[in-house]
Amino acid sequence: MKKWALITGASQGIGYEFTKLFAADGYNLVLVARDQARLKQVADEIGARFGIVAKIIPKDLTARTAPKEIFDELQTDKIQIDVLINNAGFGFQGAFSELELQRHLDLIQVNMTALVELTYLFLKPMLVRREGRILNVASTAAFQPGPYMAMYYASKAFVYSFSCALAEELSGTGVTATTLNPGITRSQFHGRAGLQRSKGFAIMEAEEVAKIGYRALMNGKPNVTAGLINKLSSSIAKALPTRLTTRIAARLNKHDDR
Repeated sequence: MKKWALITGASQGIGYEFTKLFAADGYNLVLVARDQARLKQVADEIGARFGIVAKIIPKDLTARTAPKEIFDELQTDKIQIDVLINNAGFGFQGAFSELELQRHLDLIQVNMTALVELTYLFLKPMLVRREGRILNVASTAAFQPGPYMAMYYASKAFVYSFSCALAEELSGTGVTATTLNPGITRSQFHGRAGLQRSKGFAIMEAEEVAKIGYRALMNGKPNVTAGLINKLSSSIAKALPTRLTTRIAARLNKHDDR
């Protein structure tokens, strides 16, 4: 019987690349994102190309009830999730006090609350079976504060800390948790966030990032940072005084290379 992988943010970018990797390995897929038309397009493409079942669940994870609705629908359909990929997330640029409060609350809901709830709901049956894999997408932004993208950086620091702690708690249970830390990745993220960083030697392709995460997940690795440059810069960020790295991030985010 084929296993099932659930991928949030599956319609584009790293999430879309994950769909191809899992389908190529024979997994059936549950694809979650807001854009129903794009989800159906991805499901049709992946299903025809790899001969797997791709179920779509169009959900906006800013809705507080969305994670439980996803879980309940799959329980009703008797679909057992063997791998959970919490990839959905977003960010935006601007001074904290100048942005609408609802945007901050929506970011918290998607990047943190929905991720935690989905992890909790699907982890429980994995522990009963003593088998399962979870991958949470954090970011190299997790390793220092980020003025002018304060909520995004903070949310990714939460994902990193939570996921690394969870990996240790799960040791010996048969279930693994992996944290993937991408740097700047070529996708639609920067356009939605209002950023203009589309060029540079450190920018990675979503396909490459997904492959790194996939290998780490399948090998049961608790944490991986994508790309040599990102690993080096993250190590430097951890070593330098927080006040200095915060000022550097402020300069980058405020001016956005323009």
